[in-house]
Amino acid sequence: MDQHQSGSFIFSSAKDFKNNYKLTNIKTNSRRTFLKTSNAKYFLITAVIAIFFIFNSADAQVKLGFVDSETILKQLPEAQKVQTELEGLQKLYLDTIQSRETDIKVKAEVFKIKYDEAQKKVESGAVKSETEMKALQDEISGMQQEIQILSEGLDTYKQNIQNSLIQKQSDLFKPVKEKITKTIEEVAKAMKINMVFDRADGTLLYGDKEFDITFKVLDKLK
Repeated sequence: MDQHQSGSFIFSSAKDFKNNYKLTNIKTNSRRTFLKTSNAKYFLITAVIAIFFIFNSADAQVKLGFVDSETILKQLPEAQKVQTELEGLQKLYLDTIQSRETDIKVKAEVFKIKYDEAQKKVESGAVKSETEMKALQDEISGMQQEIQILSEGLDTYKQNIQNSLIQKQSDLFKPVKEKITKTIEEVAKAMKINMVFDRADGTLLYGDKEFDITFKVLDKLK
């Protein structure tokens, strides 16, 4: 084994994890959980709106509205409560990662010392029999295997908590999403607005069924 390999058992750190799943990402994802869209979907919405005006006469009165989803989520108490809960969960997970990470780091440092000592013994001729050599190799191999198992376990833990946070976020924001969607629909109907979009990404949040031309478009495309 190359001496430089002795430190290769420490995988990505808690700092790396925090950079990937930092609190600002949870905030961004919370909005995306509510209003997630792809470029293809945005293009489709734009095309449908354009075709809508082609299908409808010039006399048709169509009222469009928009909302700023980020402003709503920042000012809605239920959304802020969910945000706080998610941040608390993330901190708990990060503390666990840092603890396990420290354990792996300490073991890796001990391994490096033992490996260097073993290498010096072999080079100096202090290991004189095959039995001694095997015992030394088994000791080093055992330490290496332990660090590898711990590192792989930490990687699995990180992946699991990532999935857990995503699922928890989805579950917690579900009632918030439903409340916002229902309120948007109520306000749109009261103001006789036919379509409401999110200003951030153009997602259609509410559409009057009277103006749904999906099947007209499909018929024309066929």
